[in-house]
Amino acid sequence: MPPSNSKSRLRPSERAWQRMLSGRRLDLLDPSPVDVEINDIAHGLARLARWNGQTSGNWPYSVAQHSLLVTDICDTLKPNWPARWRLAALLHDAPEYVIGDLISPFKAAVGLDYKSFEQRLESAIHLRFGLPGHLPAHVEKVIKRADRASAFFEAIQLAGFKEDEAQKFFGRPRGLTSVVIKPLTTAEAERRFLRKYKNLAAEADLL
Repeated sequence: MPPSNSKSRLRPSERAWQRMLSGRRLDLLDPSPVDVEINDIAHGLARLARWNGQTSGNWPYSVAQHSLLVTDICDTLKPNWPARWRLAALLHDAPEYVIGDLISPFKAAVGLDYKSFEQRLESAIHLRFGLPGHLPAHVEKVIKRADRASAFFEAIQLAGFKEDEAQKFFGRPRGLTSVVIKPLTTAEAERRFLRKYKNLAAEADLL
């Protein structure tokens, strides 16, 4: 996590918060669940490109659409999974509405401080929507498996990877048939993300 004296290092003219379109001010060093809104998340993720924008198609492939794909894959892997864990899958990249979608090599270069910051923000998001601040290991394992499977399919279909190259970096998904991925418009990705959230939150009795 960020050093405890991070705020004290800021000059008076500097700020460590971001204003959202909802009007919320999200403190980046100490994010509070009360400042997290699903509309801000959906709006931001729908406008955030996966693979640094290096994808084919008429539209950027958004993190919002990726999140929907991961949720769908979790449905396939765990057909009877509780709605709350499927909601966790939908929100697995939600911190990126604030910090952006850094590709894995860059995350490794930034180091542990970045990861700690991401985890703190993720915890605030989970608590805001009725999920545990830290997910159980068995839940994280399924979501991670679905995330890697989605990356495999995206790499081949959108990001210019050869199949053997994608297999080397992401592993070949087991027990899954290939999916056809067509990038959605920003508005459609945002709409579908919000609809999926409302359906899952209602099913989990978290609205």
